[in-house]
Amino acid sequence: MSSVLSSLSSAGSLPGGVLAWVLGGLLLAAIFWPRRGLVARWRSARRLAVRTRQEDALKHILKSEVNGRSASVASVAGVLKVGEDRAAGVLAELERGGLLSFEGGAPRLRPAGRELAQHVVRAHRLWESFLADQTGLGEAEWHRRAERQEHLLTQAQTEALAAKLGHPLHDPHGDAIPAEGEGLAADRGRLLTDVEAGAHVDVVHVEDEPEAVYRKLRALGLQPGMSAEVRVKSPEGVRLQVADLGEVELNSMLANNVTVVVRPAGASARGTGGVPLAVLPEGASARVAGLAPGCRGAERRRLLDLGFVPGTEVVVELKSPNGDPTAYRVRGAVIALRREQAAHIRTTALERAVA
Repeated sequence: MSSVLSSLSSAGSLPGGVLAWVLGGLLLAAIFWPRRGLVARWRSARRLAVRTRQEDALKHILKSEVNGRSASVASVAGVLKVGEDRAAGVLAELERGGLLSFEGGAPRLRPAGRELAQHVVRAHRLWESFLADQTGLGEAEWHRRAERQEHLLTQAQTEALAAKLGHPLHDPHGDAIPAEGEGLAADRGRLLTDVEAGAHVDVVHVEDEPEAVYRKLRALGLQPGMSAEVRVKSPEGVRLQVADLGEVELNSMLANNVTVVVRPAGASARGTGGVPLAVLPEGASARVAGLAPGCRGAERRRLLDLGFVPGTEVVVELKSPNGDPTAYRVRGAVIALRREQAAHIRTTALERAVA
């Protein structure tokens, strides 16, 4: 269209009425052009919004069913962030489409609805895994972007993504990724607030909503796969001794967003172990034990490429006045890392030969 306008402008000889007619035609084309016009785009966006609400409702009902809870109009309204009348309308649409039915006043998935809900959950968790492992996007972006993409991926695209990722079993938050055609498993474990002091636990899930709470948990370094001992439990919160982090204090709101399983007596703890490189003093030497479970994707590949692989000796060469960044000597090269990067690297003391 811009080339047409440019031609009209350069011609400069069309009568005013003809020019107005041509411009009017171009404007109508921009509005009503099939598939690309403003009206077509608006209709497409509206259809996607309707489908998104329906699929989000199906996801909620599925997760409620597999975890032994009953969904309701009120719970669907809460998930969709709409009024109960609007939520009831969405459920009525799904019922007319043969995706759910009502039993005892509660919505129940029919086979087609369950299949669609499982696809959306699988697509979401695979896309989060892709963002975590294959891109440099920050963690705050994973869930938000996956919430959009889950409604766009076809079945074939989802299976191609699973193959590309090597068919992962869990997403970055610890949630199980069902295999193709497999039913969604119930959530594992229980909330950290329900565990008594003295218990040894493994973190299996860190809830990513609300985002503000998730950011605080991530700032503390908690990740699925870590092991901990519950040192103190009170109405105000929980104090943990975490294998990869040391002592961590959570208020009750944060602890309520962490799911754990209690480890049987005598079972070994998970985690890389060792001391974070970030806490070693200037001049200290150590050996890399590994990278923390929460170090994923581009960040993990970069640290490995820089030489921070298990067994490598590292020396704290020089700390800046505020301790960030710090220079480290690795394999003959001096590398500067920020504190948050060095915190991903776990170290153990060097074993020196006795003369």
